[in-house]
Amino acid sequence: MKHTSFSTEFDLAELVNLPRLKTTFVRALDLDLVSATSAQAITALLAPGRRRVFFMNAHCCNVRRRDRAYAEAVAAADMLLPDGIGVEIAAKMSGVQLAENLNGTDFVPALLEQAARMGKSVFLFGGKPGTADAAAIKLVHAIPGLRIAGTRDGYAGAADTDAVIDDINESGADIVLVALGVPMQEIWLHRNAHRLDAPLTLAVGALFDFLAGSVSRAPEFVRKARMEWGWRLAQEPRRLAKRYLAGNLTFLAHAAKTVVMQGGFAAFQRRFLDVTVSATALVLLSPLLLTTAVAIRLDSRGPVLFRQTRVGRAGTHFTMFKFRSMSTDAETRRAALLETSDRNGMCFKSRNDPRVTRVGRIIRRLSIDELPQILNVLRGEMSIVGPRPALPSEVAAYPKRAMGRLAVKPGITGVWQVSGRANIDFDHMVEMDISYAVSRTLLLDIVLIFKTFGAVVSGRGAY
Repeated sequence: MKHTSFSTEFDLAELVNLPRLKTTFVRALDLDLVSATSAQAITALLAPGRRRVFFMNAHCCNVRRRDRAYAEAVAAADMLLPDGIGVEIAAKMSGVQLAENLNGTDFVPALLEQAARMGKSVFLFGGKPGTADAAAIKLVHAIPGLRIAGTRDGYAGAADTDAVIDDINESGADIVLVALGVPMQEIWLHRNAHRLDAPLTLAVGALFDFLAGSVSRAPEFVRKARMEWGWRLAQEPRRLAKRYLAGNLTFLAHAAKTVVMQGGFAAFQRRFLDVTVSATALVLLSPLLLTTAVAIRLDSRGPVLFRQTRVGRAGTHFTMFKFRSMSTDAETRRAALLETSDRNGMCFKSRNDPRVTRVGRIIRRLSIDELPQILNVLRGEMSIVGPRPALPSEVAAYPKRAMGRLAVKPGITGVWQVSGRANIDFDHMVEMDISYAVSRTLLLDIVLIFKTFGAVVSGRGAY
């Protein structure tokens, strides 16, 4: 049978050199969640040592608030992985950006792929009779070399806890997947994981049902749109309506309330301003955005949007969007033009940059090239108001004081942008940004937004 892959191939040498696994405190949830890519998390989980791992989604957080035994289990877990768009939104309410959504249905098969390469075995415990067996068969066909140490259902097979533990230990499994449903699976592991020989245990919810084909996954485009919950709701409306409709609303309301009660009201206000202004701008400016895109395509070869890695709050990297205003070979020609910079300091800016296209000069003069950053604001990577987002190479050369610019999210506009932009040298820009970071208020942000219109009309420093 042809083997299929759940994830991209991992290079062991690269995995060894991956950054150390990070966790981030999400104030809206009062939880420390892993903030890492799938590859980073997999490497950490399969490293030597014992770990008990749970996935946290909106439903889990709702259950945690009302179930003390489950809350104790969550508090004692070694790692909590963020699962779903609800948790991502709650993190953004708290002013943090999680590195990746690590939902169990995608993450666990990828974990098992790497485990198979390392010669590790897995035990599947839970689900209706026959479900774990069917899931095991699918995994063996999909992941070359994966060793199934054993299976046991979550009904009659779970009745005798001592027998379950003996069965798992006798199997010699390195990894144990427990699929008893929330909160039973987490509570079971909390009470019994210390009796298991396996170093890695995970609570995996409905994973066996998905693997066995008992529950179908949403099409790829639905998953990419982060709407798989809607697909599941359509499949089982009676069972899941309370969880996904009332539950999600309750979750978001509680997360927002927590942020406000814990002193994050200013951050909540600022995020509300960001989302409101950017969403409104996206709608109102859609004709201009479309016209600009067409003009760029007619003027020069290459993509409409320019994507570039920038450094955000606390040094987090993200992909910034702009309308392309330069030729497609602009990055390769940059080094040769550094000496022509019209600006003092490390940030390159040239008034007569030969890389700029005809349309590019117009959209730069009117600051239209910056408008796609509205998407970065909606994604929580930028704010409407904040320091200019810097390149990684610029941050690497920052003097110590300049690192203060990274204390807040970068913005589309800000003090520097309304005060002359490229006419201001680097040192003065740093002082402006640090002063803003220290003294910013919602009123100041609103004032800077209105002053931006005047700066755009005057065009001072825009080239």
